[in-house]
Amino acid sequence: MKRMGAGRRGRAAFWVALLLLALLLAACGGGNGADSADSADSGDEEVAFACPEPSPRVEVTSDELNLFVWTEYIPQEIIDCFEEVYGISVNRDEFSSNEEMYAKLSAGNTSYDLAQPTDQIVELMVRQGLLTQLDAAQLPALANFGDDFLNQPFDPNNDYTVPYQAGLDAIVVNTDAVENVPAAFADLWNEEYAGRMVMVDDARTIIGATLLTLGYDINTTDEAQINEAGARLAELVEGVKIFDSDSPKTALIAGDADLGIVWTGEARQAADELESIDFIYPTEGAIRWMDNWAIPVGAPNPDAAYAWLNYINQPELFWLTMRDFPYLNPNQASLEWAQTNQPELYERYMGSSITNVPAEVLAAAHRITDVGDATPLYDRVWTEAKGQ
Repeated sequence: MKRMGAGRRGRAAFWVALLLLALLLAACGGGNGADSADSADSGDEEVAFACPEPSPRVEVTSDELNLFVWTEYIPQEIIDCFEEVYGISVNRDEFSSNEEMYAKLSAGNTSYDLAQPTDQIVELMVRQGLLTQLDAAQLPALANFGDDFLNQPFDPNNDYTVPYQAGLDAIVVNTDAVENVPAAFADLWNEEYAGRMVMVDDARTIIGATLLTLGYDINTTDEAQINEAGARLAELVEGVKIFDSDSPKTALIAGDADLGIVWTGEARQAADELESIDFIYPTEGAIRWMDNWAIPVGAPNPDAAYAWLNYINQPELFWLTMRDFPYLNPNQASLEWAQTNQPELYERYMGSSITNVPAEVLAAAHRITDVGDATPLYDRVWTEAKGQ
């Protein structure tokens, strides 16, 4: 959800510059040494990435693929490799919330071949006929996923979606800057945190956390409970310095915010930059989600969409998401590949409670689901709380 902005583009620019430097040094040295296109150092960091061949190679007649995806979420090498091996141009539009994505697709935009809905909105999109039923025979990549990420309640047979990445919404805190570290969502209403918080700009997540502090179901459709949560949310919003779903980690790293509610990958990337960043799983239970690939009805290039879904989920390619955007990885085959071929990366990933979440935390987590006719109530209290 989590979740290309400056972070992704900055990383891509770094690798391009490093590659150019390597080529220049090779030229100055008369061409001695290994081919830089296939080289990698022992620390799991690639000077250049060799694109794997598609396995299997899918027959494609389309010459472009149009993606509608979350910001800061896809390693550039994956896009580059797909373009290279299939000769297909990838066009990408980005969104920062499920509401933004849904509004565009429900308005009749049929130019996209793939979108990335989060689990909570998939049921609504299926009910409204916005998603194409998938042909499982064209998706051998489904065999790469762990059982815990398939056949979820929002899409029991994966008739409409293929997993991408998953994560939790929980409390991020810079322990060097915050003396009294919060243990619960409810603690964020403490006056000492006012003006110091960054929150993902996501209505259901922040309203959901508020509902949990009141002891209510995160998916309640009770109007009185939603209104009560709205009033309490307005109090929280007064203390929020930044709402940011593009790159909330930026404020944490820069010291513009000291704590808040963010997604798994944003917390992990912030922690990679600042050792004092911690990700606290609240006593009320964290909020669990999964982002997915889906083919919108009317997609102009479905053959390219199937080619993309199979190619990017090859384990020798999908591991790049662990490097660039470390969320919970549904692709079990890529985890096993990384364990053997990128052991340092694998150990960092599995050694962090942010990306290798304890089983008891997952068991206690809450999933946001479609609330049907109550959706306008959530929209109203969100708009009122932020617009005060």
